[in-house]
Amino acid sequence: MTDIITKLGIDGVAVPAGRWHRLSRLGLMASSVAGGMLAEGARHLAKGQVPTVSGMLLTPSNVKRVTNELAKLRGAAMKVGQLMSMDAGDLIPPVLSDMMSRLRSEAASMPMSQLVTVLDKAWGKDWSHRFERFSFTPSAAASIGQVHHAITRQGQALAIKVQYPGVRESIDSDVDNVAALLRLTGLLPSTIEINRILDEAKKQLHAEANYQLEQDWMRRYAERLGATSAFLLPEPHIELTTPQVLAMTWVEGSPIESLASAPQALRDHVATLLFDLALKEIFEFRVLQSDPNFANYRFNQDEQKIVLLDFGATRALPEAMVEGYRLLMQQGIAKNRTKMQEAATQIGYFSREMTAQQITAVMDLFEMACEPLCHRGRYDFAASNLPRRMHDIGMTLAMDRDYWHTPPIDALFLHRKLAGTYLLAARLQAQVDIGAMAKHYLV
Repeated sequence: MTDIITKLGIDGVAVPAGRWHRLSRLGLMASSVAGGMLAEGARHLAKGQVPTVSGMLLTPSNVKRVTNELAKLRGAAMKVGQLMSMDAGDLIPPVLSDMMSRLRSEAASMPMSQLVTVLDKAWGKDWSHRFERFSFTPSAAASIGQVHHAITRQGQALAIKVQYPGVRESIDSDVDNVAALLRLTGLLPSTIEINRILDEAKKQLHAEANYQLEQDWMRRYAERLGATSAFLLPEPHIELTTPQVLAMTWVEGSPIESLASAPQALRDHVATLLFDLALKEIFEFRVLQSDPNFANYRFNQDEQKIVLLDFGATRALPEAMVEGYRLLMQQGIAKNRTKMQEAATQIGYFSREMTAQQITAVMDLFEMACEPLCHRGRYDFAASNLPRRMHDIGMTLAMDRDYWHTPPIDALFLHRKLAGTYLLAARLQAQVDIGAMAKHYLV
């Protein structure tokens, strides 16, 4: 095998594969956090200060302990943090939100010995004969797997996504254990009810851990977009793909954020394409790639096209919900608040227990969210303070102990996609005429 190895002695952190091993690591994390609390409390008392639970918990050292341990565990333990950072970022303490946000981009790679064991199991011990070259240095490492560059004997460049061992089998227990530990340590406020989100996270993670299913979504997306689209997608390599190993063509591209210094026209063009894709997914495909992580978008300079990666988080949207959002946006543009509320009710945003004041606050959020749609001409995402205004109302609702009502889970994933696209447009300092674009989808 040494003839195809591009780097030897690769460092990495082995992925804990057994259920009890993973649970023990989480237990050690909780103990470490508790020890950090005691030390912090002692420091406060030595200074004559009265320590608070939140002050002892949310210290930089404790935050670092939790982040590092979840990054080492990978799998669902890490994914819970990623989902929370996107779906509940405005409803949890800022320091916890920052910690979870770090998990969107941080993961330790597994050592070469563990990687080889996974590939031996998937392809057989003679798998190296299939390749002219296989780089054991991962080009990317995420929560469920890591990606390697390879070249077949026929000269075809491939991206090989290898799932961490034990991740698939530990999804349910990981999700439950992490949620319980976050509550027990006080890092997650007890007033936040996330059981429905966690149950759906388990389903979503089981789907993401099935690489053959992701391969099917990749192929179906390519068919929907067509060969002449402004997007490039990898092509699956069916022969080498298994439930735990996904093989696909290697598509060159630079990080999408690198366009922040590109000419304004290009930044506007890219953001326009991404918003158009999001609307197309919702209202035409009724299928959503629900993970808007910036790493899932790259830019191919040669073809001047956007590269789309990672289809594991793809999900079909119910027709009734799609039509509810179509009506919500239509009436948002028309500034008909009564009809907007009817649409929000149809989607499932309101419970019978909600007060008129709470409903009003939610409707204020919806009206704000429609601001780019109502704007005439190009909306300047760099200059907008919309996120701050929406954050202020969201925090008001979050502080209302009687408010918490989880909307349908598909709505949360849809919001996640739109919010991620918005954040990317802001990062690119783009200007997009969303109102004109949306007319095509709202008729």
